[in-house]
Amino acid sequence: MKAKHLVAAALMGLLAAPAPAQSVKAGIEAWQKADYSGAVAIWRPLADAGDADAQFNLGQAYRLGRGVPIDLGVAKVFFERAAKAGHLDAATTLGLLLFQNGDQSQGLKWLRQAADQGEPRALLVYGTALYNGDGVTQDKVLGYAFVSRAASQGLGPAKETLEQLDQLITAADRQQALALARMKVKASPSAPVKADRPVRTAQAKPPVPKPAAAKPKPAPPRPAVGAATGNWRIQLGAFSQRAAAEAMYRRVAGKGALAGRSPAFVAAGQVIRLQVGPYVSRAAALAACGSVGTSCFPVQAN
Repeated sequence: MKAKHLVAAALMGLLAAPAPAQSVKAGIEAWQKADYSGAVAIWRPLADAGDADAQFNLGQAYRLGRGVPIDLGVAKVFFERAAKAGHLDAATTLGLLLFQNGDQSQGLKWLRQAADQGEPRALLVYGTALYNGDGVTQDKVLGYAFVSRAASQGLGPAKETLEQLDQLITAADRQQALALARMKVKASPSAPVKADRPVRTAQAKPPVPKPAAAKPKPAPPRPAVGAATGNWRIQLGAFSQRAAAEAMYRRVAGKGALAGRSPAFVAAGQVIRLQVGPYVSRAAALAACGSVGTSCFPVQAN
């Protein structure tokens, strides 16, 4: 073959050769510049080749509708692929997505996996489910331990939930739970460090789970509830949907302790807190809680 033919053949070979695959990081850089379609185009072949980071980020794109139409079904597929490969953020986000959309049992399965690795959002939701016995076997001590671990990592909703649990759990159970939390932290394996770990495309905020439920215990006589004045309320629950909070209020609205009081549906992040008041003092609010027949606690109105 003549030299010029060899050169031509070589040039044709270069043109036909596939371009080097771009990295997940390159997709994130495009995403951060709001080039969502470009980011998706980079991640898709990497995700198809089995890259868990690309699968997670592509799932986020479908969840948020950036660069592609919103499609939670496709998002779940990519999150599950990444989660099965051990991707912690994917397991957490998949669990939260399933949990929020009514598939509680599957959501808790993935959240438990992430909680076992110390992920704070998973610790909060799975821990609260444990405390309530909501979809899992009830274990108040372990549930408190999980929520306390989430709170110790600075997760705001976990701190709020822990304050609620502190009003319901016994001192002995609290001490046992804190000891268990410390033991689990020491026993938890360190997460593997991956070189050039990409920044997550977006955070999936957890639903703040239902407040811890405690069966009312017999109590000594309490002060009278008194007139409907003051700056105290009783909180009867926290719900992901206002309709659920309204339904709860309808179930208890006929109680004498609530006579003359009004419901307040207080937005807190992604949850609605059901509060009823006013009451003249904390003692009066406690007395109302003792008469309502369901778990509640006093709070000061803002």
